[in-house]
Amino acid sequence: MSVSELYSQYTRVWIPDPDEVWRSAELTKDYKEGERSLQLKLEDETIREYPVDVQNSQLPFLRNPDILVGENDLTALSYLHEPAVLHNLKVRFLESNHIYTYCGIVLVAINPYEQLPIYGQDVIYAYSGQNMGDMDPHIFAVAEEAYKQMARDEKNQSIIVSGESGAGKTVSAKYAMRYFATVGGSASETNIEEKVLASSPIMEAIGNAKTTRNDNSSRFGKYIQIGFDKRYHIIGANMRTYLLEKSRVVFQADDERNYHIFYQLCAAASLPEFKELSLTCAEDFFYTSQGGDTFIEGIDDAEDFEKTRQAFTLLGVRESHQISIFKIIASILHLGNVEIQAERDGDSCSISPQDEHLNNFCRLLGVEHSQMEHWLCHRKLVTTSETYVKTMSLQQVINARNALAKHIYAQLFGWIVEHINKALHTSLKQHSFIGVLDIYGFETFEVNSFEQFCINYANEKLQQQFNSHVFKLEQEEYMKEQIPWTLIDFYDNQPCIDLIEAKLGILDLLDEECKVPKGTDQNWAQKLYDRHSSSQHFQKPRMSNTSFIVVHFADKVEYHSDGFLEKNRDTVYEEQINILKASKFPLVANLFQDDKDSVPATTPSGKGSSSKINIRSARPTMKAPNKEHKKTVGHQFRTSLHLLMETLNATTPHYVRCIKPNDEKLPFHFDPKRAVQQLRACGVLETIRISAAGYPSRWAYHDFFNRYRVLVQKRELANTDKKAICKSVLENLIKDPDKFQFGRTKIFFRAGQVAYLEKLRADKFRAATIMIQKSVRGWLQKVKYHRLRRATLTLQRYCRGHLARRLAEHLRRTRAAVVLQKQYRMRRARLAYQRVRRATVVIQAFTRGMFVRRTYRQVLMEHKATIIQKHMRGWMARRHFRHQRDAAIIIQCAFRRLKARRELKALKIEARSAEHLKRLNVGMENKVVQLQRKIDDQNKEFKTLSEQLSAITSTHTMEVEKLRKELAYYQQNQGGDTSLKLQEVVESLQTELQRAHSERKVLEDTHTREKDELRKRVADLEQENALLKDEKEQLNSQILGQSKAEFAQNSVKENLMKKELDEERSRYQNLVKEYSRLEQRYDNLRDEMTIIKQTPGHRRNPSNQSSLESDSNYPSVSTSEVGDAEDALQQVDEIGLEKAAMDMTVFLKLQKRVRELEQERKKLQMQLEKREQQDSQRVQVEQPKNDLDLDQDADLAYNSLKRQELESENKKLKNDLNELRKAVAEQAMQDGSSPSSPDSYSLLLNQLKLAHEELEVRKEEVLILRTQIVSADQRRLAGRSPEPSINARTSWPNSEKHVDQEDAIEAYHGVCQTNSKTEDWGYLNEDGELGLAYQGLKQVARLLEAQLQAQSREHEEEVEHLKTQVEALKEELDKQQQTFCQTLLLSPEAQVEFGVQQEISRLTNENLDLKELVEKLEKNERKLKKQLKIYMKKVQDLEAAQALTQSERRRHELTRQVTVQRKEKDFQGMLEYHKDDEALLIRNLVTDLKPQMLSGTVPCLPAYILYMCIRHADYVNDDLKVHSLLTSTINGVKKVLKKHNDDFEMTTFWLSNTCRLLHCLKQYSGDEGFMTQNSAKQNEHCLKNFDLTEYRQVLSDLSIQIYQQLIKIAEGVLQPMIVSAMLENESIQGLSGVKPTGYRKRSSSMADGDNSYCLEAIIRQMNSFHTVMCDQGLDPEIIQQVFKQLFYMINAVTLNNLLLRKEVCSWSTGMQLRYNISQLEEWLRGRNLHQSGAVQTMEPLIQAAQLLQLKKKTPEDAEAICSLCNSLSTQQIVKILNLYTPLNEFEERVTVAFIRTIQAQLQERNDPQQLLLDFKHTFPVLFPFNPSSLTMDSIHIPACLNLEFLNEV
Repeated sequence: MSVSELYSQYTRVWIPDPDEVWRSAELTKDYKEGERSLQLKLEDETIREYPVDVQNSQLPFLRNPDILVGENDLTALSYLHEPAVLHNLKVRFLESNHIYTYCGIVLVAINPYEQLPIYGQDVIYAYSGQNMGDMDPHIFAVAEEAYKQMARDEKNQSIIVSGESGAGKTVSAKYAMRYFATVGGSASETNIEEKVLASSPIMEAIGNAKTTRNDNSSRFGKYIQIGFDKRYHIIGANMRTYLLEKSRVVFQADDERNYHIFYQLCAAASLPEFKELSLTCAEDFFYTSQGGDTFIEGIDDAEDFEKTRQAFTLLGVRESHQISIFKIIASILHLGNVEIQAERDGDSCSISPQDEHLNNFCRLLGVEHSQMEHWLCHRKLVTTSETYVKTMSLQQVINARNALAKHIYAQLFGWIVEHINKALHTSLKQHSFIGVLDIYGFETFEVNSFEQFCINYANEKLQQQFNSHVFKLEQEEYMKEQIPWTLIDFYDNQPCIDLIEAKLGILDLLDEECKVPKGTDQNWAQKLYDRHSSSQHFQKPRMSNTSFIVVHFADKVEYHSDGFLEKNRDTVYEEQINILKASKFPLVANLFQDDKDSVPATTPSGKGSSSKINIRSARPTMKAPNKEHKKTVGHQFRTSLHLLMETLNATTPHYVRCIKPNDEKLPFHFDPKRAVQQLRACGVLETIRISAAGYPSRWAYHDFFNRYRVLVQKRELANTDKKAICKSVLENLIKDPDKFQFGRTKIFFRAGQVAYLEKLRADKFRAATIMIQKSVRGWLQKVKYHRLRRATLTLQRYCRGHLARRLAEHLRRTRAAVVLQKQYRMRRARLAYQRVRRATVVIQAFTRGMFVRRTYRQVLMEHKATIIQKHMRGWMARRHFRHQRDAAIIIQCAFRRLKARRELKALKIEARSAEHLKRLNVGMENKVVQLQRKIDDQNKEFKTLSEQLSAITSTHTMEVEKLRKELAYYQQNQGGDTSLKLQEVVESLQTELQRAHSERKVLEDTHTREKDELRKRVADLEQENALLKDEKEQLNSQILGQSKAEFAQNSVKENLMKKELDEERSRYQNLVKEYSRLEQRYDNLRDEMTIIKQTPGHRRNPSNQSSLESDSNYPSVSTSEVGDAEDALQQVDEIGLEKAAMDMTVFLKLQKRVRELEQERKKLQMQLEKREQQDSQRVQVEQPKNDLDLDQDADLAYNSLKRQELESENKKLKNDLNELRKAVAEQAMQDGSSPSSPDSYSLLLNQLKLAHEELEVRKEEVLILRTQIVSADQRRLAGRSPEPSINARTSWPNSEKHVDQEDAIEAYHGVCQTNSKTEDWGYLNEDGELGLAYQGLKQVARLLEAQLQAQSREHEEEVEHLKTQVEALKEELDKQQQTFCQTLLLSPEAQVEFGVQQEISRLTNENLDLKELVEKLEKNERKLKKQLKIYMKKVQDLEAAQALTQSERRRHELTRQVTVQRKEKDFQGMLEYHKDDEALLIRNLVTDLKPQMLSGTVPCLPAYILYMCIRHADYVNDDLKVHSLLTSTINGVKKVLKKHNDDFEMTTFWLSNTCRLLHCLKQYSGDEGFMTQNSAKQNEHCLKNFDLTEYRQVLSDLSIQIYQQLIKIAEGVLQPMIVSAMLENESIQGLSGVKPTGYRKRSSSMADGDNSYCLEAIIRQMNSFHTVMCDQGLDPEIIQQVFKQLFYMINAVTLNNLLLRKEVCSWSTGMQLRYNISQLEEWLRGRNLHQSGAVQTMEPLIQAAQLLQLKKKTPEDAEAICSLCNSLSTQQIVKILNLYTPLNEFEERVTVAFIRTIQAQLQERNDPQQLLLDFKHTFPVLFPFNPSSLTMDSIHIPACLNLEFLNEV
């Protein structure tokens, strides 16, 4: 193509910019060759004229099409140059937040300065096993590539991580090692991968520090070799370190820190174990406070220090060594704080002997204080004749102190590295290794010194190796594709390397100057000027004589020579080292031994681990100089670097280039200047330049044809050879043959050709689009015209109709107006008439009212006068009556007072007599009765008096009326005489009247007020009623809402419970899975041990351990429950805990026994609570009442006293009687032959009777005496002050027998003294016979008392029961009365209906009670029948046992005829086998059985056969046989599955058989819950003797293990197909368009073969799985769960790949996914598996496919996406939107603003932080009970099984 074609109008180019480095612009007109300028329009619409260098033809760089922007691989860009690379990285970093990008073989990693969730375990597993170009760029992809090439090519690998400080090198190297530790974990239990990872915190603590560019900058380089064995498991590691920055120990610049370990130790100084270090905060020490702030934001030094200590412990560093390390570090801090005082002369210094820090320094290092104090300020000069001790100036002492501190830290650093290597070392043979090089990148500062020179020298060597490797790969690619090879010119930095390391180079001259006694940095610089001024890579600055410039591959760097010699020598004084060698601490002394300093430089260590220090001495040694001892830092670094390059050249390198996007450490902020500077320095642009020099764009023929098929003519498509079509198309489109080359499998293009083809493709699409638009627009206009014509006709029709309707409306309105006028006039006349009539009626009403009011006032006045007269007459009558009554009362009072005085005097006389008191006491009840009668009489009298009072009041009113009449008469006759009196009376009456009026007014006011209040109250109540109604309605609505909410909550709770149940089930099944994995691992280890330790000869097992015992971990049959549990406990005690823990039998029996004991405990607890409740009720009933009379108290006291006496006497009599009986028995034994024994025995009985009678008499006397004494004491104490009484609690009744009181008291005291003195019954009777008789009597009395108490309790219970019955009857009677009253109020029909209902309810209740009774009786009957069957079975077993013993004797004599006779009987569904045939049975039925042998037979036949064998063992009650058979079966199944661990059919076969055996054990277990679907015949086949519940659990666990193995096999078959079939294969032909791919698609890890699969392959495979499972008789529910799990795996793998692959996130992929998912759903419906929940597991993938197809522009689109994608997390949605890639230029990318809108709307979601789905997640499996309809007697055993030894019973 010509220049004019490339630089045409609207072409976009890149032009340089001082701020943004490169800026995009667009040509406003075509450029013609020879023009001196370009007319450009910038992105901000400004017009600019860009000058062009015509002579050199330097036109601006062309910009790539938008479709290529954001590519994963920079080499996929059509135009490969610096602005394209920078823009692509910027777009990926800022818009898509992708920090990784491929650039050929280099992974470019940009530090985001933010934690990203892309390094989890799920991401590691997603990248594991994947090809490098298949997934998005990632550090894990590079690590996987290295691991895969090591395993395939068996060649060592290296990952070289480089970059500036702060670019993320250490983090990248850490993640790479973490990937290796996860993928290649050690096979042994040494956890070497954890140790490898544990070395990171230690090295970061002692080798990392805060700088101005990075808070965790590595100040040394390291190369870690991770060793692998033949199975590619990690077995060890080794670390080399390079160029530790020792100067940081004693000096830090502003805003920088020393190494982290110093600050960590200061942060932990308060711990008790670090008190002896005498440390304080970091600000107090000179070596840690020079940089200013000692803290890093977001970093906790104390927490990091704890991690460092844990890492030391994990690596095997002892606690004592750790303390020693921390002491050395603390001593360095104290050394920096030593105060050095200059003397007056200025040439000498001194240190105070009391210096605290020097004392701490010497104490911590175990050296002598005086020597260290002296040699810090002096040095020794040795000549040939004498030795001098010379003082040093202040600056010299400070330099010597700092050198000593640096030397101590460097030696400690090397010691730690050495011990880490020892911890990571392995004795196993290393097969291969992967090295991870974390080394400093190219550095340039304002002031560059010796460290920067060494760093840049190392980068020159690495860049040379990188260039040669890239060139080599390009050459290999061209040769592989048979492309003619042309030499590519690339930058070779060998001259620069020679300048540094060649003979008389910079390093040689530096070493030479170091050997000169008085060599200086200026002299060395002058030698450089003289020697290398002619070199093109060496320059001298104009303004300096002490600096020099080296032209490196990345940039020019000016180095200042000041300090080069001192740093190269690295000198420390020998006297100080000798003091340290003499330390009393072994670790400190070992750090500075001579053998430590004389290690050859060829050891694979860097400067930090083996840097040797030149100890300068003034005495020249006479012997030959030690060359090893005099090596400088530069020489050692050059040697170690050469060794590193040899290692890297012997490995296959992989490159990671870390880029620092900005210096401010801002997250996702991109500074183009800094990025370009680092891209140039790290070799990325050199890779681009080498690629661009050849054919950078490479297309496979198939991909090229699919992408550019639109450019092919129709006649060329007839050719079936795609390669030929591609050749013809390119020859027609690109005329220059040098622009492309045809390889063996690919087409190679020069730079820019792909962009040209994209332009042609876009033009073709644009022309087709214009044609489509033209046709569509014409059709739209035609449709619009027809629509307008139809609309016009419609409008005309509606207008004409409107006019006609308007005319009709006018006529109708005119007629309506006439009618309205008529009606209005009529209404006006009627209103005038009605107004006159109303006025007349009002006048009449007012006139009539006036006359009526006049009449009313006259009647009212007359009525008031009558009332006044009435009140006057009443007042006069009442005054007369009061006067008469007062006089009568005075007379009555005087008379009654006189009479009362007389009676009082007589009563006082009578009260003094004792007889009166007796009468009072005796006749108290009579008096009470009399008082009661008196009260009644008084009540009667009160009634009569009240009647009399009412009669008197009536007469009084009559008299008042009479008096009023007389008063009126007197007024008429004597009006003049009594006028004054009448006036007075009238005035009084008027006052009374006024008072009555006021009272009436008050009453009226109160009435009105109360009435108002009542009205107000009524209104308030009505309002409150209304509010209550509203509240009722609200409550009803709330109740409805709450019911709905409760229903929703219940559903949510149910879902949560289901979820928890599933989680619990999954946890249990995971434990089963882990158990099986550990069991498998144990078997593998046992096999290995047998192979390793196998020796010739036979090895016997211990005699006490059988093979059955070793293979079986299962329980025996539980024939007896309690007895077995006790035996199990005894077994635990006998065999010990370890072996008992392995026996499941003991565990399950103990568990069962615990459940039984727990039930017994609950029963006892219930009985105890019931008993306590009864006692409390009894106490409440028997509480003494306060109103009991004295007689009842006396009876109670008498009974209690008698009971106590009887108890004590009975106890003594019982003891004596027992002793007597023993004595009689002994005597009878001794004198058994003597005839006198019967006589003596009868004599004793007679004595016993006499004693009994005498005791009865005595007891009565004692009781009578006690009662009399107590009553006498009470009487005596009643009149005196209270004294101690015998028993003051109760009063005793009088005795019928008269006894003198004083005699009774004396007798009582005598008896008490006698009882207290005589405890021996011999006092009463010398022979002791009376005592024995008395004891026997007491025993009888106690028995009688117990019987009495029991009868009393029964009586009380019966009384309570009767009371409850009475109460129930009362309640029933009340109910009947109520119902009777209700029925009386009803009509006769309703009464009849009500009665019928009552009778029905009564009969229903009685029926229910009878049913309950019948159920109880039936249950009891079943229980008795079961017991009867058990007893019958035992009898039959005994008979069968006897028959078997007889048959055993004649076993060998049986003939063939007997067998024939047994076969003629009915088959009972049992199979008998001999114990010796068990191994043969397991071999034929389990171990050697093939599923194909049973084709055409009953599914799960082995399970049925095994159950029939188990049933016979149960029938003969042989628990050992059952245990042995089940154990052997389970072990045999495990062995078969282990042998066929990848055979889907075999695994399915045994899963179905195991489940069927489990179902049989449940179906025929005898449990009613499992027997609901059994037939009568099947119920006869149930087990009779054994409960195999424990074995059912074991079989369930085995089924879970088999199911998990089945899922594993199926997933292993399907997983390689999923990505290719679901994402890559074109299910809809021609829909997807292939985009340009980069170098990574040519990754060496990719296989050459075609591994593509289509969706039909997955469906065929699932058809195969389904057919196998159905043929083997697997339960349908389990089949559904299998496919649910497989569909989840398809969903997870597909979605994870979609989230990690940018090129598949497009609209066409969404369409392909929708189509593929619909096909899978159709397959599920065709197999009746749509109810399995498999479709629901695909919901995230369905939503992802919809997200790819939805519109992504407006806020409405964002809202639709958020509502639709509810199964995707926020991270997944944003990730898909970031990855979305248009397939052509007509599509638009998703804008950053739209993604931010999505994130803002999804903030409320509480999604997990996990980006990828866990494709290894397994749903918990359920085995629902599925009984079989077959009966055992209908099963036929085929001959192919070779089971002739089984006999049908």
